[in-house]
Amino acid sequence: MRIGILGTGTLATALATGWARAGHEVAIAGRSRAKAERIAGRLGPTVRAVAPREAVAGRDAVLLAVTWDGIEDMLRLAGAPEGTLDGTPLIDPTNAVAHGVGALLLEPGESAAGRIARLAPGARVVKAFHLFPADRWTTPPEDPTSPVTVAMCGDDTAALGVVGTLVRDVGGLPATLGTLERVRQLEEVAGFVIGLAFAGVDPNSAVPVVSTAATRTGAGA
Repeated sequence: MRIGILGTGTLATALATGWARAGHEVAIAGRSRAKAERIAGRLGPTVRAVAPREAVAGRDAVLLAVTWDGIEDMLRLAGAPEGTLDGTPLIDPTNAVAHGVGALLLEPGESAAGRIARLAPGARVVKAFHLFPADRWTTPPEDPTSPVTVAMCGDDTAALGVVGTLVRDVGGLPATLGTLERVRQLEEVAGFVIGLAFAGVDPNSAVPVVSTAATRTGAGA
């Protein structure tokens, strides 16, 4: 695929690395062209540093990997309000949470993915990659037979399929929770995980392991 990445931070770099290894063509852009060029220089000939508008033009998917307070500026640089992302799967891994606390920085009933969809008219927004640290996508898993699950939400079936392929290409297992109507629930999970981690608690210890059979019978509720 031809993938565009808006952002030059750790997650942008990690996924660019994984997707380049999988054979995709990656165009990466950020507020600093020099930083994008350094990343591209490290990752090889299938990764190029470009301007934000070029990063979204004619792409099979675009990743918006910037901090929450930078999304509006980055989308503006990419021309998103003008429709440059119309029809394009736009991956949203952002966490609109208070640092160290995990509380959502959104009004009740609002979601980060929903706001991004409004800022990028026509984009096929898919929430994904927001729960795991960046190094998860560049470090071989301890157990290759048990890939981590990447929960996703999105309204467009084709876009979910594209993002699901990209999840598999970096060693994950895609799982669709529902449409963007449920995305706030998924974003609250990130706040829960972040809050526990900053409190010194392993989030894995707070999530019960329930078998599929148990959920069908109502056990473990």
